[in-house]
Amino acid sequence: MNGLRAVVVCLVLACAAVVSPSFAAPSSATAPRAEAARPRWSALPVPPASALVTVSDLGARGPDEAWASGYEHAADGLRPMLYRWDGTEWSRDTAFPGAAGLGWLGKVQFVGDEVWILHDHEGTGQILRRSADGWSALPLPRTLRTYQDFAAVQGAAWVVGEDDTGLKVLRHDGSGWAEQPTPDGVHFLMGITARTPDEAWAWADAAEGTMVLRWDGTAWRDAKVPLPPNSNMHTILVEPSGRVTIGGSQYGDGAPRTYLMTWSGRAGDDWRTTYPPLGDTYTEAIARGPDGALWLPVRSDRAFQSKYARIDGSRTTFSYGPTRANAIDVKPRALARAGSALLSFGTAEIYGSKPNVMSERLGG
Repeated sequence: MNGLRAVVVCLVLACAAVVSPSFAAPSSATAPRAEAARPRWSALPVPPASALVTVSDLGARGPDEAWASGYEHAADGLRPMLYRWDGTEWSRDTAFPGAAGLGWLGKVQFVGDEVWILHDHEGTGQILRRSADGWSALPLPRTLRTYQDFAAVQGAAWVVGEDDTGLKVLRHDGSGWAEQPTPDGVHFLMGITARTPDEAWAWADAAEGTMVLRWDGTAWRDAKVPLPPNSNMHTILVEPSGRVTIGGSQYGDGAPRTYLMTWSGRAGDDWRTTYPPLGDTYTEAIARGPDGALWLPVRSDRAFQSKYARIDGSRTTFSYGPTRANAIDVKPRALARAGSALLSFGTAEIYGSKPNVMSERLGG
């Protein structure tokens, strides 16, 4: 009887192991689905440029509109380069004013329903604007020797640079241009970004080193950001919520290391500084991804693949782009969020040929 009872108990336990979720092993069909749900970088075809290229910027309004700007190194000088993503493919745009002339294209900004792009057209500065009616150009009030950077929001735009008399900050208020003064000791501005007409940020080379400036609707003032000692800045990322992220490099012990500083945007909160394991990565291409983490391209240890860093709080992880046959250098230059995906744009050098344009997408 005891032997029969033992057999029955074993049969009951065996049946429970088959039907109970706590005992069930993952099926072979479940594992591949979980793996497939993890987004991967994929290559997007881009029409080739005719000469060596430099990518300036990438901006995306959503999954169906992105613009990549830059210039070609032609035999007679620099020539502007512009590509458009329509949600399905990249195409070359040559319909903007000055497309056939010498010059270059800089930062891409979205203002209302328009896209605005800084354009150096044969030494004369202008802002290209594209609306539903096509392209137009907004000329700058004066010619600068150097057009350093550009920012635009609904109701305001800034262009910073230099002429023979020194630093110039030009602001457009929707009706006309005005020149703005900067605090004493500022030599030149290295970059600018804006969130609203009354909130813009810039970083400057000043008498006491790198300085962060903030436009408060009335004047440019020292933002009193406690930058790490012996450091420089690469970029400022200002988000719609008011959160601000600064990226740069700090020099010490014979080698630079990347730092990130964040501020919530709320008065009274302090700046927080972190040092993610990125080495001496240049942080200009940093972007907030659709997953809420910060993303940026980093120097790859594989010649045939790009490499990206994902920074989520104190955790940094890395991912690789698709394998490119015979590639000897793959360099994403700019990142942008495009709906539920990340887009990158840059250059790839294939063995035996010049570097040409490339694009990759994560998710979407």
